[in-house]
Amino acid sequence: MVKLRDLPGLGPKSEAWLMEVGITSPDELREIGAVRAFTRLQKKCSTKPSLNFLYAMVGAIEGKNWLKIAKHEKSRLLTELEGYQELEALFNAEEGTIAPQ
Repeated sequence: MVKLRDLPGLGPKSEAWLMEVGITSPDELREIGAVRAFTRLQKKCSTKPSLNFLYAMVGAIEGKNWLKIAKHEKSRLLTELEGYQELEALFNAEEGTIAPQ
């Protein structure tokens, strides 16, 4: 069985952080996606992630080096992250509840 730490660019600390917020396998990371996983980490993890960890998760999912992700996809990911956070805030304001993770 492949563990999170086995994905390129992730290690034991990355795996521990993801497991702390309920992401326990590579398949779960792929399913939730790097941006949603990152926002979950920002809210619930004892250690707040840097943007480099967002790039590392994208690289892990795509099998690419996180530095290439940071260089070539940085603005797209930041826009996606901002959009997701805005939608989540709207959902919370309209529903008066916490957005699903």
